[in-house]
Amino acid sequence: MPAEQLNVEYFFRLIYNCIRGSCYGSVSANEFIAWMSHLWSKVVIIGYALSIVGFIAIVYFTVRLFQLRERERERYSTVIPQDGDIGGANPRWEHIESLINTDSASQWREAIIEADIMLDDALTQRGYIGDGVGEKLKSIEPAELKSLENAWTAHKVRNQIAHEGSAFNLSEDFARRVIAQYENVFRELKAI
Repeated sequence: MPAEQLNVEYFFRLIYNCIRGSCYGSVSANEFIAWMSHLWSKVVIIGYALSIVGFIAIVYFTVRLFQLRERERERYSTVIPQDGDIGGANPRWEHIESLINTDSASQWREAIIEADIMLDDALTQRGYIGDGVGEKLKSIEPAELKSLENAWTAHKVRNQIAHEGSAFNLSEDFARRVIAQYENVFRELKAI
């Protein structure tokens, strides 16, 4: 049947006549209204039951979510010690010291770069967030880390070495001072 021939008024008239009691089965209007109110009371009861079940489910899952978050906080806030953190010296730090105790400027540069990498790892282990050492240092308040200025100074030297390479003039005294600054930071962070 094409849409032009569809008579919507006719269907509404049939529905109206059914409600008024003149459709098949000749249900009176009062009986139809009583049946609808009976049906509606069941719908309301089922709706309340589903609402109560839904509310209980929301409370249950919220409690479980908080329990899960608490377990995650306990698990992930625990710092797992590295091999060097449990008694004795840190092998990474020993390697850095061996590099700084040579007579080669290239090895002093390598010592500073290695110390900066170690600083990045130590800051990450302590929960500081950022893409690099610079961003992690920016997120630290001076009250949290007393040696923050040492960390910044040493990191700036590392950046100069990274950008200038062998053109960066590095004396043995200066290299040892930079490594001493890293050492102060590592001792405060308990990385060595």
